[in-house]
Amino acid sequence: MSTGHLVEASFRVGPWLVLPSLNTISRNGTTVQLEPKVMSVLVCLAEHRGEPVSKEQLLQAVWPDTFVGEGVLTRSIFELRRVFEDEAKEPHVIQTIAKRGYRLVAAVTPVHESLPAYDPHPAVPETSHSRRRRLWFAIAGLISLFGALVGFNVGGIRTRIFGGRAPIRSLAVLPLQSLSDDPKQEYLAEGITDALITDFAQIDNLRVVSRTTIMRYGRPDRPLPQIAHELNVDGIVEGTVQRSSNRVRITAQLIYGPSDQHLWAASFDREVKDILTLQSDLAHEIAGQIHVKLSPESDKSLKSLRAVNPKAVDAYAEARFHIDKTKNLTYYKDELSAKREEATKAAFYLDSAIQQDPDYLPAYVAYFDLIDAEDTMLPEHLPKARSAVAKGLQLDESNVAAHLALARLLMQFDYNWSGAEKEYKRAIELNPRSAEAHSAYAEYLDNVEGATGIDGDSVDGARERELAQALDPAHDYYGDNIERQGRTLDEQRRALEEMAPNNPFDLGIMAKDYAVAGRFRESVEMYQRCLVLYGWSDMAEVMKRANATGGPRFALEAWMRAGEARESAHGDMFVVPMAFTYASLGNKDRAFVWLDKAVQQRNWMIIYLKRDNIWDPLRSDPRFTALLKRVGLQP
Repeated sequence: MSTGHLVEASFRVGPWLVLPSLNTISRNGTTVQLEPKVMSVLVCLAEHRGEPVSKEQLLQAVWPDTFVGEGVLTRSIFELRRVFEDEAKEPHVIQTIAKRGYRLVAAVTPVHESLPAYDPHPAVPETSHSRRRRLWFAIAGLISLFGALVGFNVGGIRTRIFGGRAPIRSLAVLPLQSLSDDPKQEYLAEGITDALITDFAQIDNLRVVSRTTIMRYGRPDRPLPQIAHELNVDGIVEGTVQRSSNRVRITAQLIYGPSDQHLWAASFDREVKDILTLQSDLAHEIAGQIHVKLSPESDKSLKSLRAVNPKAVDAYAEARFHIDKTKNLTYYKDELSAKREEATKAAFYLDSAIQQDPDYLPAYVAYFDLIDAEDTMLPEHLPKARSAVAKGLQLDESNVAAHLALARLLMQFDYNWSGAEKEYKRAIELNPRSAEAHSAYAEYLDNVEGATGIDGDSVDGARERELAQALDPAHDYYGDNIERQGRTLDEQRRALEEMAPNNPFDLGIMAKDYAVAGRFRESVEMYQRCLVLYGWSDMAEVMKRANATGGPRFALEAWMRAGEARESAHGDMFVVPMAFTYASLGNKDRAFVWLDKAVQQRNWMIIYLKRDNIWDPLRSDPRFTALLKRVGLQP
């Protein structure tokens, strides 16, 4: 039974009637509508009923022309299990084959076969003349078909027959690799990668994989045709960066991904002060190789370059190194002082970069990255970030990254929502093809409007997110937490256990969701695992002992008391778990105390007050309305 046949014919999976043409599943008079891609996953499994089907097979069958992460497939499987009332641990419909794929274990039976359509003109005996005529028509049809296949390069046939290649209409710049032993030089390579992506994104009719996707993608060790397929691109740029004293060399190559055909390679050697010119030369050269033109604005920008003080470049790389260390220390026990030390070093090197070269734009924009990484920031850093981002825009008003940084700063740290929207819209105006800009604006709209649409998104936010996804299909702009949207807690947990069982942040979010639902036993279990991974084993032990004594709710209350004592003694308890847990326990007074701390710290959770269901127990309290007004989310 082929997939194409199943798409047209109805069949049964156990007692359920499946109608692929209508995307419905029915049983006992109840009908459920499936999304088309979810139905396609079911059809593919039914085609191979009883056999393991790898994730790669399913992704290729259902999303042949678009790269999507395994999370999208996992969500489809969860949706099918929900409809079939199936359990992953004791499956009677879909079985998970560990680290491989899935198998449809339920019986699959066709309901009926498609009947031939009524023909009002019955067939007549074929003569030799009609046979010859039909043969010539067939030959002509094959010639036409072959011409079309070659013309459109279907399946790469033109490339295989004539040795040519299809034009490059989509491009991925893989992270350039630093050949230096100094880990801080990684940030020089990252900056050049980012600059190239930004330059290529200005080219009309060229789809460029976003910086967000590329930096998360990392340095893949898979064959280039596989990478091209995963990222859904024709062209791939890869290369290396080597710094030696005051000189930098970039070696780059352009590859036609589907056939791993090397099209061009070159090395560029410049003094560090000419790094901007080097990036410009590289972008122009590659643009010429793929036969596309930079926009007049981008071309003008690339030609109006200046020298950069090498000491500023070095200081900036050092600052990025300490910013990342700052971010990676968040939520870990006894690391607040170390985190603030790293943040202080980062600020010192950013200041140094600006002093060495007052017109070096990346150093100004990076000040926002610093306060974003701090979480509990040092008081002097926020005003520095405000002035730095403003100065960056004075240097280059067309810089999209600077507008996005200012927008987030206005939203999270100033609660200036109208000002933030203006910056998001300006970023989109400057580069309508920026997936990051559309995604960031979608989050802003969700925060302002609340969850008024489908799956926790605002209506306007969903539209912007769709644009981001269309511009960068290789990345899931519906968010890392989409598994939670429209899924039961048990389904969410199965996703977590399969994809991120040792991610402490995800475990904490799952614990929060269980607490919101009043399922304190599972919440305690998840929080204990989260705390241990973050190094708070003593807090996890407090919960364990209290749980054995008085049950899970008592365990959460004991943890809160221990957290309050820790805050009094050390002043380093994080506001997020404290405010979340007090709200779930219905302790409004303490929840508002910690929310007040969050406002003072400008913590990220405040901007989600209108849309996060953790605050539902507080919404009827006049203090919550006053809080929304205080942070500008309510008139």
